[in-house]
Amino acid sequence: MSSDRHPRAAWRRHPEPPPEPSSAPHPTDGPSMVQASLYRDGRRVSSPTTLADTFRQLREHPDGMAWIGLQRPTEAELHSLAAEFDLHELAVEDALEAHQRPKLERYGDTLFVVLRAARYLDAQEEVDFGELHIFVGPDFLITVRHGAAPDLSSVRRRMEENPDLLALGPEAVLYAILDAVVDGYAPVVAGVQNDIDEIETEVFGGDPAVSRRIYELSREMVEFQRATRPLVGMLHGLMAGFAKYGTDEELQRYLRDVADHVTHTSERVDGFRQALTDILTVNATLVTQQQNAEMRALAEAGFEQNEEIKKISAWAAILFAPTLVGTIYGMNFDSMPELHWTGGYPFAIGLMGIVCTGLYVIFKRRDWL
Repeated sequence: MSSDRHPRAAWRRHPEPPPEPSSAPHPTDGPSMVQASLYRDGRRVSSPTTLADTFRQLREHPDGMAWIGLQRPTEAELHSLAAEFDLHELAVEDALEAHQRPKLERYGDTLFVVLRAARYLDAQEEVDFGELHIFVGPDFLITVRHGAAPDLSSVRRRMEENPDLLALGPEAVLYAILDAVVDGYAPVVAGVQNDIDEIETEVFGGDPAVSRRIYELSREMVEFQRATRPLVGMLHGLMAGFAKYGTDEELQRYLRDVADHVTHTSERVDGFRQALTDILTVNATLVTQQQNAEMRALAEAGFEQNEEIKKISAWAAILFAPTLVGTIYGMNFDSMPELHWTGGYPFAIGLMGIVCTGLYVIFKRRDWL
């Protein structure tokens, strides 16, 4: 896309609509428009409060540039923008539905860019993702946000503080947004690195809840990877387009710097996914070892308990023998064999001793005693 300013009549496909009566409200004047500004030579000349005013003022200043920011716009608002700026229906449909992967598409003189921004929430220790759709035309740039990230107000302030860069046109604003989104990945990378360090400590500390934390962080890294990996190819394609259409050389250098940062971030995210996979494997091994140790301890306790039961049972059997003999001889009957035998008492005592000794020898040979 060329950085030269084109008259709107040179690229507009539809004729300019007639002005609406002042008494009729514009169908797109809703609360979703975050901010709209009109710029000439890198400086703001007006801040329209409605889309209708923005369209009118841009028609009055064909050498200006409109920067329109919306958050979760309605279907009517996007269709109004599509009619005014000749946006392709497929791009408008994507911007309405959201949940798109990062991509770069060209429809005639208009670029359609989808970005996935990210921010790290310290309190929840999790990554929050947002989606940003950008329409870049010869004299306009439209941003459609789905989510809290990124904060484009800081990008607007930065560009307005650098009018020489802003004077380069919509391509310069696109670069600034890309740079802000990529810079926003740095705190996320730092937060995830800290989480991984904590997880490693918890794994070797035996925290039972660490498996869930590893799983949740792994899912976030999958999303992070989907946000960063396509950006590498996108930026190379954008750089090729900037070179083809003769975009300012300084802006091309800025874009190459952003591409370097994206490549570095993508490599870090790939490393995080591999590290989490390794940590999950180590955690599973440690959990298995702990379970085996617990099972071994239970088996040893059961074995010791079984040995004690054997000893108790053996002594109970030994003590039961004289009790049985004594019980028989203690019955009060007049007619009993050997009741009046002189050797009856020594015989009973001897029988008890023989039975007890025999049982003791048997149990001892079987290692019950």
